[in-house]
Amino acid sequence: MEFPFFAIVNSEEETEAIARSFSTNLKNGTVVVLSGELGAGKTFFVKKTLSAFGINWVNSPTFAIVNEYSSSHKFYHIDFYRIKTVGELIEIGFEDYLNDETAIIFIEWGNLFPQILPRKRIEVTISIKHNSTREISITDV
Repeated sequence: MEFPFFAIVNSEEETEAIARSFSTNLKNGTVVVLSGELGAGKTFFVKKTLSAFGINWVNSPTFAIVNEYSSSHKFYHIDFYRIKTVGELIEIGFEDYLNDETAIIFIEWGNLFPQILPRKRIEVTISIKHNSTREISITDV
């Protein structure tokens, strides 16, 4: 998949195909920041991306804040939704996760604290157009 990438999808199957294609771009040290309104499909996108690596038990990290998965790679799935300050992120060791060059990191709601995100990252934006239609935009920053 080449960036920037843009698509309008009308089904979960189309989103899954994009997520699986996207997975081929990921390597250790990659940070992926996902944004979109509540219910847009951020966790679904991560779930389908990780399924390409044989991980089929992905849960939303909204309450846990960080979920860790392993297969051929190590993955951190982080959610900023319930975080109130950058200080909270530092307290949970967010910088340690970022410094782990052996992992691939997904951050949902990263747009809430852009000041703590690395400059080099991939941004995935999912917008609800209507019903099951979504607009997916992927850029390499």
